[in-house]
Amino acid sequence: MIPRLPRHLIHALVTRALDEDLGGRGDITSLATIPADKNANFVIKSRAQGVLAGQQPADASFDLVDPEVSVTWRKHDGDALEPGDVVAIVDGPALGILTAERPALNFLGRMSGIATLTHHYVAAIAGAGAVIAHTRKTTPGLRAVELQAVRAGGGASHRYGLDDAILIKDNHVAVCGGVEEAVKRARAFAGHMTRVAVEVDRLDQLEEALSAGAESVLLDNFSLEDLRAAVLLTDGRAILEASGGVTLDTVHAIADTGVDVISVGALTHSAPNFDLGLDEG
Repeated sequence: MIPRLPRHLIHALVTRALDEDLGGRGDITSLATIPADKNANFVIKSRAQGVLAGQQPADASFDLVDPEVSVTWRKHDGDALEPGDVVAIVDGPALGILTAERPALNFLGRMSGIATLTHHYVAAIAGAGAVIAHTRKTTPGLRAVELQAVRAGGGASHRYGLDDAILIKDNHVAVCGGVEEAVKRARAFAGHMTRVAVEVDRLDQLEEALSAGAESVLLDNFSLEDLRAAVLLTDGRAILEASGGVTLDTVHAIADTGVDVISVGALTHSAPNFDLGLDEG
């Protein structure tokens, strides 16, 4: 099941999108051409093959423009889509439907693109035992819905932000003077409920990280040979995450090394838009 996001958060995101699109005067094209009392029936259709995501912000786009607009979903977040599939039926005041059309489709297209790309990565490592996770390389202000889309595509959660886990990166290590010192400082700072992870970019740093108490180790841009060696050396003492330059062409071989997690920034920073349209019903 795809976790639903809080209503107030969705409304805040959608309100900004509507403000951006409507400006100070609103949809002057629809205001000029559509009678206020005219009702209409439209359908949202998929124009490609993929996975749906973005239902919540799309719903809110219509609701915030005109609560009289009714959206009946035929597909839901995480559902597979084929070209021509009816995703939703939209009924009600034509002025409200046409005013909300583009923001709603923008959310659906962006989020379904992320879900679809995530699905391709998950399918590429099927049976390998690893999971595909997102990173923090998200669109500013849209992280919540983008990470929801990753979940819709079958991906796993990473940390949401800077405040929910300690992840010591290479620059932290450089300032502290080494992996061991950085992990020791973090372990002393963190309570028992806070996980400490550390990024290493060389195999010789791994034992240092493990001995200092790291619970997760991010193996940054490791070769396949070094990933396999890291799995043997760690022997279950910590969660191992492979990261850096992961592509659909390389992800299966990375998963076969035995790592636990593969984090992919491309899920959110490079997903192509998914094509959906609003057509008269």
